[in-house]
Amino acid sequence: MALHPVAVRRLLVCLLIVAVGVSFGCSKKPKPTTDVVKTETPEPAPVEQTPVEPAKPAEPAEIVLEDIFFDYDKHNLRDDARTTMERNGRVMTGNPGIAVLLEGHCDERGTVEYNLALGDRRAQSAKNYLIQFGVGADRISTISYGEERPFAQGSGESAWSQNRRVHFVIQK
Repeated sequence: MALHPVAVRRLLVCLLIVAVGVSFGCSKKPKPTTDVVKTETPEPAPVEQTPVEPAKPAEPAEIVLEDIFFDYDKHNLRDDARTTMERNGRVMTGNPGIAVLLEGHCDERGTVEYNLALGDRRAQSAKNYLIQFGVGADRISTISYGEERPFAQGSGESAWSQNRRVHFVIQK
């Protein structure tokens, strides 16, 4: 049985493609060499040692002084205000590097002039207590804002009671 010349050609082309694919697809593995090449690693240059400064101590936790509150039209310290003032006094005596500004505030009732005077009397009451507690007078300053800087907005006892206060501002 004789093959048709076209079939023979196709068979030869296929064999040629297979032969070329095998020769390119398979790579020869390099033979391992038994020669060992020794290389020496150069010594690193000496590093100049710079003394390390110790870390600076962290800042102490934020110092907090609490506001005190007053009854309507009063500047004398209530019992709860005295308790708060004792805590504030301990903080101040334990931190002699701080000074404080005492801001006197009032609610919106009363005239501007009256509330400025009342706010001043409230700030002075707090200052006098701190001085009696042992805080130096040179570390305490006062200012009155009267009704000009309310903490709580609105009219009514819930807002007014929050606005009748002395606010402590730490000055380092």
